Amino acid sequence: MILGIESSCDDSSVCVSEIATKRLLFHRKISQEAEHAKYGGVVPELASRLHAVDLPRLLEEAAPYLDDLQAIAVTNAPGLSVTLLEGVAMAQALSIAKGLPIVAVNHLKAHIYSLFIERDTIFPLLVLLISGGHTMVLDVHGYDEIHTLATTMDDSFGESFDKVAKMMGLGYPGGPIIENLAKKGDPDRFDLPIPLQHSPKIAFSYSGLKNAVRLLVEEHKPLDERTKADIAAAFQKAAIAHLMQKSKKIFEKIRPKDFAIVGGASANTAVREAFANLCAQYGATLHLADLQFCSDNAAMVARCGIDGWAMEDFTDALTIEVSPRANF
Repeated sequence: MILGIESSCDDSSVCVSEIATKRLLFHRKISQEAEHAKYGGVVPELASRLHAVDLPRLLEEAAPYLDDLQAIAVTNAPGLSVTLLEGVAMAQALSIAKGLPIVAVNHLKAHIYSLFIERDTIFPLLVLLISGGHTMVLDVHGYDEIHTLATTMDDSFGESFDKVAKMMGLGYPGGPIIENLAKKGDPDRFDLPIPLQHSPKIAFSYSGLKNAVRLLVEEHKPLDERTKADIAAAFQKAAIAHLMQKSKKIFEKIRPKDFAIVGGASANTAVREAFANLCAQYGATLHLADLQFCSDNAAMVARCGIDGWAMEDFTDALTIEVSPRANF
């Protein structure tokens, strides 16, 4: 069995998976959303203190499996340094105490492996990763062969949803709030700009769209419920249109057989519907992670760790480091 540990941001999560079958034997996650909501976003020091309490509690629940472990998989990059350190410290202690190897897992790679929890991998695969910290298109050919085709020039897709929700005083996390509000609104009432619409550059940018929403909010203050819903709908429409336009350019070049959307923001139903249509247009198979595994979780870390274990991609417990800004 392999132990998975995730603490890259505001979710404490521990799991145990069977290496041979990839079966998930134990999985628990404690979200910190309620604690951070009052501040309108994640407070790193608070998140670290909560991990220090929650991770040992979760490990205690996994105690029946600990004597059968072959390895430990832990997220060490990217993320918040003070929260990554909590998970890495636990992995180090267990590794030294039990003589187990550590697989240091890149959080972004783990999101790719969220597609393969309790199943075999499918490579090659074109992947759109959208989350609170990242927006990128990846050409994935295997565990250690991942190429970045496009990334954001500034804000991420998920972050823009959080910021727009904050502008309208809607709370945190903003993604689900904006998505649900958009369902009640008129997306055509306001004409928001689609980022880089006339640029040949294959990249993403959400700072300009975010600023356009800010001006719209200022113009219509105080916001009534109808206006909030209409702004949410118009913003989501433009944000997804931007994803679609740039992804379509990549589809034209690569013509993928298999395409996937991963990351916390991949739970957005409007995003899923839009890319289902794009895949149908190009004859590609769309792959999606189960909704429970879209956001940060230890199950995807352990699944990535299974492939890392098979390749003996181990990191020494005394030298493992955290890399808050690492990509691939």
